[in-house]
Amino acid sequence: MAHKSGFVNIVGSPNVGKSTLMNQLMGEKLSIVTSKAQTTRHRILGIMNDEEYQVVFSDTPGVVNASYKLHENMMDYVNTSIKDADILLFITDTRENQTNHPETLERIKKLRIPVLCLINKIDLSDEAGVKERIAYWSEQLPNAQIFPVSALHNFNIEAIWQTILDLLPESPPYFDKDAISDRPMRFFVSEIIREKIFLHTQKEVPYACQVEIEEYKEEGDITRIRALIIVERNSQKGIIIGKGGEMLKRIGREARKEIEKFIDNKVFLETFVKVDKDWRTSEQKLKKYGY
Repeated sequence: MAHKSGFVNIVGSPNVGKSTLMNQLMGEKLSIVTSKAQTTRHRILGIMNDEEYQVVFSDTPGVVNASYKLHENMMDYVNTSIKDADILLFITDTRENQTNHPETLERIKKLRIPVLCLINKIDLSDEAGVKERIAYWSEQLPNAQIFPVSALHNFNIEAIWQTILDLLPESPPYFDKDAISDRPMRFFVSEIIREKIFLHTQKEVPYACQVEIEEYKEEGDITRIRALIIVERNSQKGIIIGKGGEMLKRIGREARKEIEKFIDNKVFLETFVKVDKDWRTSEQKLKKYGY
């Protein structure tokens, strides 16, 4: 049998479950997940390997109308994912009446590649509501295959997986067969820390944060990590640190535990906070931080 390989890219509005879906398809947590919209900022590849295939999943930021330069750069990841996909997974949910970005939907309608429309969070709806959503999206995307799913509860994910394997084009692998992502370990560590910031801070604070790993040293049975949390305002710095440093300690403690599970080693984690004024609106600063 000829080897199959291809890019299976996931796009959709913020908070519809793209990252949860990718983690379920991969069988492990590569993308951070919170209940807040726009948690994902980068395009994150997850690579599934078998003797007969290589599936390169791509999680992308939620489709938004850009209000910051950062959002414009995030939308570049989305647009690239639509262009280079071999199979597109367009994910919506039972509460979304239309996409967050009509122009993106129009681009998806014109695609000549296979499109799977996944209606997520069906566990939060009833049968009539799910049927109504299926009818709606069948009309909006007549060339797409429609699947009601619950990424959180792993419902219908096996059917998605089998459909992907059936549609995957014949091709040699794009990446080394041992790879699970194109991202370095430092990236995943910074994302784990950023997830804890999203979980424990409110309003604009988590969106104004960027995490940089200044040091990552493997020393036998312990890995030493120094992380810098970057914010835009002194007031945000105060919130991240918290009274008596309690918030920063909490973020660091929870992040350290998850990093230890991820890398399967003991971790010594130091966290610091720095103000870099208006970094989200500066093209130069965004490039410095990898956007």
